[in-house]
Amino acid sequence: MKSLPDDDPRSFKQQANIHCAYCNGAYIQTGFPDARFEVHSSWLFFPFHRFYLHFFERILGKLIGDPTFALPYWNWDNPPGMSIPSFFMNPNSPLHDPIRNPDHQESVLLDMDWSDEVDSSSPEEQYKTNLSLMHTQMVTGASKASLFFGSALKAGDNVTQMSSQGTIEATPHGIVHVWMGDWTNQPNGENMGTLYSAARDPIFYSHHANVDRMWNLWKTVGPNRKDISDPDWLESAFVFYDEDKNLVRCKIKDCIDSRKQLKYDYQQVPIPWQKTTTTPKATRKTVASAFGAEKSANAAGHRLRKKRELTPISAFPLVLNKSISVMVPRPKKSRNASEKKDEEEVVVVEGIELDLGKVVKFDVAVNDEDDGPPAGPQDTEFAGTFVNVPHKKKSGGASTCKTSLRLGITSLLDDLDVDGDDTIIVTLTPKVGEVKIGGVKIDYITE
Repeated sequence: MKSLPDDDPRSFKQQANIHCAYCNGAYIQTGFPDARFEVHSSWLFFPFHRFYLHFFERILGKLIGDPTFALPYWNWDNPPGMSIPSFFMNPNSPLHDPIRNPDHQESVLLDMDWSDEVDSSSPEEQYKTNLSLMHTQMVTGASKASLFFGSALKAGDNVTQMSSQGTIEATPHGIVHVWMGDWTNQPNGENMGTLYSAARDPIFYSHHANVDRMWNLWKTVGPNRKDISDPDWLESAFVFYDEDKNLVRCKIKDCIDSRKQLKYDYQQVPIPWQKTTTTPKATRKTVASAFGAEKSANAAGHRLRKKRELTPISAFPLVLNKSISVMVPRPKKSRNASEKKDEEEVVVVEGIELDLGKVVKFDVAVNDEDDGPPAGPQDTEFAGTFVNVPHKKKSGGASTCKTSLRLGITSLLDDLDVDGDDTIIVTLTPKVGEVKIGGVKIDYITE
């Protein structure tokens, strides 16, 4: 692919440019000149990349004369695979990319909770963090399709104004991108760290093969996991070049079953994160003392409340330049099992304003104590994270975004034994970049 002429649509350069075009505002929606077509931060994320890999794989197979060729996936969700595969590290190999983070080479473990802070975790702690985060993103935090896939993007919708990314798109997908980007020597974290150049690194395709594998696994790791049935999703289409240089229009409804429709599956390996458990940082009694008790007169409770500064909801919108905690009312409490099955309770962080060209990451926790470090993925209080992989926009395109984050917390509330409470404390902790928050509320998703 790399030896083909640059103007050949099958060439490595042109294949990388396809991702750039779909992900950086090159296209507008027909009939809606102010609405660009974007495949990130919405329900288009998984099917677009599935088709993209499908045709990339077919092109490679024909070029090497092997119609059975299959892309290898980078198994970063399993401890033995949590570092860059060795065959991508050989500088004499076409799979090598010299534009990568020089600090994340060889046997360095992937940090799915990556931030600007120096990480001193041991390998065992890093494994635990990664597996716990995978469990949240795939199991407890993704009980509904809209939480896993991301929000709907329909004709006329502007992705920079109303979209919401799915759990896996945030992390590990987004974190792997920025973790691999070269932020020391490149202006925008090229290649993997920014969307316009990400597909120039051959590891992109193995990374996204594992992301695609998550779609298959998601339907097996919990009850009532079904693909989206909305015709607007099923009839949405993309255009790709096939192995014969033909333009092919593909509808999402033709890729939702990789085995039957696209004739591929993934090698089965152990899935340790499926049974990974987290541990609450505080007991139920301590949480009640720290958060609840406006009328409590005991000294310990008063001391804990003094350590916790609550930000009033009226203070929003605000710039998230430090960890803040806000008391959020819950419209429903003490729900029975049937109600919880039908409706997922979600924390909604709304009015998230950011520069699309910058890395942004912040974490969300529920009823987290304030003494010590904020809750991380290994803690039950950890609800999830927001990650923006930089977009280098087409000239004249929007550089700012107003989006939202929705995190499923039904299982979390049960594990903390707080489902009977009228309110919860939501803590937002900035990790990377600048971001403005419009508000926090509780909502319920029925699908």
